[in-house]
Amino acid sequence: MKKLVIIVPCYNEEEVLPNSAKQLLGVLDSLIINAKVSDTSKILFVNDGSSDKTWEIISNLTHEDKHFSGLNLAGNVGHQNALLAGIETVCDNCEISITIDADLQDDISVIESMVDANSQGADIVYGVRSDRKSDSFIKRTTANAFYKIMSLLGANTVYNHADFRLMSSRAMKQLLLYKERNMFLRGIVPNIGYKTAKVFYDRKPRTAGESKYPLKKMISFAWDGITSFSIRPIGLITALGLFVVLASVIAFIYIFISFISNDTNAGWTSLMASIWLLGGLQLFSIGIIGQYIGKTYLETKERPRYVIEEYISNDE
Repeated sequence: MKKLVIIVPCYNEEEVLPNSAKQLLGVLDSLIINAKVSDTSKILFVNDGSSDKTWEIISNLTHEDKHFSGLNLAGNVGHQNALLAGIETVCDNCEISITIDADLQDDISVIESMVDANSQGADIVYGVRSDRKSDSFIKRTTANAFYKIMSLLGANTVYNHADFRLMSSRAMKQLLLYKERNMFLRGIVPNIGYKTAKVFYDRKPRTAGESKYPLKKMISFAWDGITSFSIRPIGLITALGLFVVLASVIAFIYIFISFISNDTNAGWTSLMASIWLLGGLQLFSIGIIGQYIGKTYLETKERPRYVIEEYISNDE
């Protein structure tokens, strides 16, 4: 039987962690009893620099049950890097892993279906939301816009999939070959190319604590995903520049005809509008290019994505 490790990134999750750990252990025990996974399977909590009692709770859990283990990162490195830290830690000593957020809004009842899909040959199994009826109007609208924009920019993302997924050992190792610091897993994983499958579920409301992805952070994450995975925005700037040049030529022809026909008036309003428009476009374009230059700067440093402070596991 295959060894499964469920990887759970945690950031200030002291309110939900005890209940989440209990539910995940119940699912893992069921899989073991039904001979779906090995008894050596684990639940790995990755503490992403929490400032509350998250790591203390994780440490206590590892002493309560052999199936719990903990990875403590030295500082907050972000959700994507915390996932990568967990994957890199376990990829050599397990056959499959499943990543899921600590709030368990993703439905853990489909984990067995994920394992079954892997047994049928899928190296990557995506947990996909059936719909977004439980989201607020703003969150639903921004999420739909994000997936549409990513599709237009050429990113191969899975609609309504976040980071709830199963990966085989070889898929994990292929993922770790991507060395960029600005990782956007939802765009990178589909490019691995191995056989995939999907399981669908209804997302549940958060039972306690606060969401770690308010609107501002969601927009920032989406922007990082776009600029980390596609250079098409730079191409759009070029197209926009050509459009402005064409519009300027048309405007020049109109002004010239007006001049020779003595039909000219003081055009302060149109002049100021043009200045503001062009100035805004220039600053916006420079800002986008600056984002790419900044990311290139960070990549050239080749700094580690994370630093592990402590790893606790009762491996037999």
